[in-house]
This record gives sequence, structure tokens and C-alpha cells, in this order.
Amino acid sequence: MDSKTRTVLIRVTGKVQGVFYRASAQEQAEALGLSGWVRNCPDGSVEALVSGTEDQVAAFIAWCRRGPEKAQVQEVQVSDFQGAVPAGGFRIRR
Repeated sequence: MDSKTRTVLIRVTGKVQGVFYRASAQEQAEALGLSGWVRNCPDGSVEALVSGTEDQVAAFIAWCRRGPEKAQVQEVQVSDFQGAVPAGGFRIRR
């Protein structure tokens, strides 16, 4: 497993609010050992900042393309992030 840390900002569009996307994303991120956060955006999308190994981040991005059962993901945009990532696990931001 690649141990180099990668941090990405992910934006997910489609039917992704009101379908437990954030809670499911938190569960997935914690299971993968990622740190960061997830939040709803005013435009109806969901945004997440995640940091972990290349493999952990790739697995989370793959999950984002599916989402929880009731989600209807249209698009997942991923961009590398250079800023600081909050330490201490993965949180849902309000």
C-alpha cells in the first residue's frame, strides 16, 4: 500500500442531499481511516475534504461515485488540495 499522503477536495452532484450521503460518507471515511470532513452545499451538491494514503483516497472516491443506496450521483469532481487538513478524524460539517 502506498504510504504517501494525498489530500483531495471532492464535489458530488446529483440527488445527494436528503439521502444520508454525509452520514454514509463519514462511515466510509472512518472505515478507511481517512481524516477530513463532508458538508452539504447551498447548490444541492455535497463537498468533502479527505486526506489519507493514495489507496485510501482512491477507495473513498470510488465509493463517492456510488454513494448510499438512495443517492443518484451525477458527477464526482476531484481536485488535489494543498491546504491544511483538520486533524482528529472525519466530521460532518453543518
